[in-house]
Amino acid sequence: MLQNFIPTYDATVVERLQAHGAIIVGKTNLDQFGMGSGCIDSIFGPTRNNWSEDINDDRFRIAGGSSGGSAVAVAAGLCYAALGSDTGGSTRNPASYCGIVGLKPTYGLVSRHGLIPLVNSMDVPGIMTRTVDDCASVLNAVAGPDVYDSTTVKRPFESIAPLEKQMSLKGVRIGIPVEYHCDGLEKEVLETWTVIADMLECAGATVKAVSLPNTASSIFVYSILNQCEVASNMSRYDGIEYGHRSQEDSSTEQLYARTRAEGFNGVVKNRILTGNYFLLRENYDKYFQKALKVRRLIADDFARAFKEVDVLLTPTTLSEAPLYKDFVQSNNRDQCAVQDFCTQPANMAGIPAISIPIRLSSRQLPISLQLMGDHFTERNLLQVASWIEKQVDFVANYS
Repeated sequence: MLQNFIPTYDATVVERLQAHGAIIVGKTNLDQFGMGSGCIDSIFGPTRNNWSEDINDDRFRIAGGSSGGSAVAVAAGLCYAALGSDTGGSTRNPASYCGIVGLKPTYGLVSRHGLIPLVNSMDVPGIMTRTVDDCASVLNAVAGPDVYDSTTVKRPFESIAPLEKQMSLKGVRIGIPVEYHCDGLEKEVLETWTVIADMLECAGATVKAVSLPNTASSIFVYSILNQCEVASNMSRYDGIEYGHRSQEDSSTEQLYARTRAEGFNGVVKNRILTGNYFLLRENYDKYFQKALKVRRLIADDFARAFKEVDVLLTPTTLSEAPLYKDFVQSNNRDQCAVQDFCTQPANMAGIPAISIPIRLSSRQLPISLQLMGDHFTERNLLQVASWIEKQVDFVANYS
């Protein structure tokens, strides 16, 4: 739909990076309009994970999605940092599979101006780097109010000072959500989660179990809200103002229909149709309104948890990067339900979350963990992530 489209202005995050001296080297691959968790639904074809044992045919590992191209670019050393969009985990998921750091900031901390919207109420520009320090540097450059984006917070952003190299964890409260020990969680991911929790406790942190009872409902609520907002956001692509335009000229209605039939892939069309079904007058209360109510319950779960703990420690993904040939056995919707289980609730609540690589699995593939904090606690989140990063030294040991 936007294959030959050249934007008339830069996104705010791009402008701010350039103002700080950054060089933009190119655009990266992603699932069409960010709809996917494998970076395989793109007109350019699937993105291959550079940790793959074999990148030929269909025996390669997926990069994760939707921002898999950005993750691979960073992991391969092609760039210092990359941007992605995070709606349900689309920066943390590929960061996990590719063995890099992926940050989803608090909703409203970083401007969405110039970000093509998927789900307006959850989309956040995400940051991918090789180290936590690099991630903090990029966040300092792009965060803060923006007059062009009414969803950004109005208070000035206080730059995050250099992270402490010898941080004490005494007094830091770490929560382990029991609901994240779920079906499908691979043994090696669980072992890694347990080892890091023990490591934090031995270093003086208080580690305790907490409950987020509505987590299991999060992915279903997300699916409904996602498809409803997609149905609204994709209506702008009609072949009239910008983007692909069909050669159909029999009527305006046929021009719209043919343009959208040619420009959207099956995943996008499916979400548009489903979203419009949920928004029908007879279905609005039963689906959309009810999903909004459960979303509030999910956010309330996090609010209660952060009265007891400072940071939540969870897996980022349930497994290491799957093989492409195995991943495509399930449809896009079912894959998103599995791949985004641990990452999506943070978007529902608008809280910050970061994925950091910990070690390699027995198949020599990255295993990562996720840290989540209360709104606008990026400094504390990055500091704890930096401490873990120093202990495991993933970059030095495995990259």
